[in-house]
Amino acid sequence: MDEFQRFRLDGRVAIVAGGSGGIGLRACEALAAVGAKVTIIGQSEERLAAAQRAVEAVGSEALALKADMHSKADADRSVDETVERFGSVDILVNAVGGGAGGALYPAEEYPESEWDRMLDLNLRSALLPTQAAARAMIEGGNGGRVLHVSSVRGQLGIDNGFSAYVAAKGALDALTRQQATEWAKHDITVNAISPTFVKTPQVEDLLSDDTFREALYKRIPLGRIAETDDVVGAVLLLTSDASAFITGQVLTLDGGLTACQ
Repeated sequence: MDEFQRFRLDGRVAIVAGGSGGIGLRACEALAAVGAKVTIIGQSEERLAAAQRAVEAVGSEALALKADMHSKADADRSVDETVERFGSVDILVNAVGGGAGGALYPAEEYPESEWDRMLDLNLRSALLPTQAAARAMIEGGNGGRVLHVSSVRGQLGIDNGFSAYVAAKGALDALTRQQATEWAKHDITVNAISPTFVKTPQVEDLLSDDTFREALYKRIPLGRIAETDDVVGAVLLLTSDASAFITGQVLTLDGGLTACQ
């Protein structure tokens, strides 16, 4: 047997919520490159079109949907349209989230409106498409893979006003374990990846602060932050047959940060 076949996704259908963003786009490309048909969900028509072209450039089929994953109606519609177009849902990657750099407040004064916004962006946006996709997977009867994009901040605090973000990502880690426990009987695995900073447009403002950036690099044993390419291996592992016996896990992609904190 060619052991690399365990990582192939030929004939499978993947939904990537947030697939037009930095991490999501790279996930779309990788999933398509190993054979998956990909539904790309985002809110920018321009970025969605670019993501669709990227998927089709590696020889796969793409469905680009403009939808808001804070909306149950949009999440349900996205899954329904995927099933209508491709016949099933086998994989869901939740890559909506972030925004921490624009919502930094002291813990004792964190605004309620910003708290709600950040939890919607980083928790509700994962819950709603996952519920819709899981229902489709259960109905299909062929199991499935769910992968949440969490953050190392779900495990580590930081003295920089991140209250809502760390709360949302910590809750997402817990939700990963709970969903894995409940859906194991349907042969649906649920895992999360937990990166430290990944070089995407979302973190440009934070990384433009020389003091913050250099302090961050010094805390990471590998001496750098992640590129989107550094996420690909974990995505392919946790969405393929290579991870058939892995569920309820949060895989930290942090250059060694949590090993020495």
